[in-house]
Amino acid sequence: MRTNNPDNERIKHRYFAYLREAKRLSEASIDGVAAALHRFEAYTGHREFKAFHYQQAVAFKRHLADQVSQRSGERLSKATLYSTLTALRNFFFWLAGQPGFRSRLTYSDADYFNISDKDARIAKARREPRKPTLDHLRHALARMSVTTEIERRDRAVFAFVLLTGTRDGAVVSLKLKHVDLTENKVTFDARDVRTKFAKTFDTWFFPVGNDVRQVVVDWVEYLLHEKRFGPDDPLFPATEVALNADQQFAAVGLSRRHWSNATPVRTIFREAFIRADLPYFNPHSVRNTLVGLGQKLCRTPEQFKAWSQNLGHEKVLTTFSAYGEVSGARQSEIIRDLAEAPDPNECELQELAQELVKAARRAAT
Repeated sequence: MRTNNPDNERIKHRYFAYLREAKRLSEASIDGVAAALHRFEAYTGHREFKAFHYQQAVAFKRHLADQVSQRSGERLSKATLYSTLTALRNFFFWLAGQPGFRSRLTYSDADYFNISDKDARIAKARREPRKPTLDHLRHALARMSVTTEIERRDRAVFAFVLLTGTRDGAVVSLKLKHVDLTENKVTFDARDVRTKFAKTFDTWFFPVGNDVRQVVVDWVEYLLHEKRFGPDDPLFPATEVALNADQQFAAVGLSRRHWSNATPVRTIFREAFIRADLPYFNPHSVRNTLVGLGQKLCRTPEQFKAWSQNLGHEKVLTTFSAYGEVSGARQSEIIRDLAEAPDPNECELQELAQELVKAARRAAT
């Protein structure tokens, strides 16, 4: 049975280059597109894309709807169907304009990958994100072991994400020079750090507790004074693996290399929550926790704007729309408070609402 088609591989290579260079998609997004194309090719037996017929798209949609997730054992979610079929629609729309395909495909052929409006609304519906409470995070941090320098590093990683809301991809690329303990600041310099959209910005430590900050301070001082690390060495160095006394490969300490990807950061979080007997939350969920904290602490539009910028957001509307969903419990609490004890002085809240309306209008134009 065929496992690939050389002609298809060549055209996919061109498409991935287009997504990378022209559409500026991340490698993770391109991997998702590649997975969608692989699903379709496996279904068609790796037939040439030149032999595509819209009936293949119709049949594939039925086939995909009947598939079962290997992880959950249930039917694929509407979100998975939507993302897979959208990736295929975009690919075949692009393909219809390429030399050698213009006489074989039409742009409308790609539309047969669309799902129903009802399923699309279900797939795109916003749901309350799972996020740990600040108490959960502080409890998990307190339960982490610090017997070895590797365990000290892992605890410092956990504390640093809580203190700064840093994305895991940026965590593994940070250098010591990017942290300023005097100013309580981290500089995310896109020349060195893998930031989202290659943005350069500064983040000051969030007010999550001096004990959390002290974990990071102790770690930086350990690297500088005991390990003799320099400013260009990694803030969180990878584990050094070598032969131990039993002539077996094992972790023997810290290297002076960066981690190659963010998987170790997610592993640290998973093990920390297991040790604390708590459900797992990924590192990115901490950003939701920090937004929730900002909603409680910030009282003026300027304060929330500063909080938003501290998360690396250029627009405060990004913080509200992507991370600022009010939880059901908090929503209930707010509505009860407003009904029981309305505050006649709502100037600041009105000002914030007006700023949000203005931001929404600017985004729409």
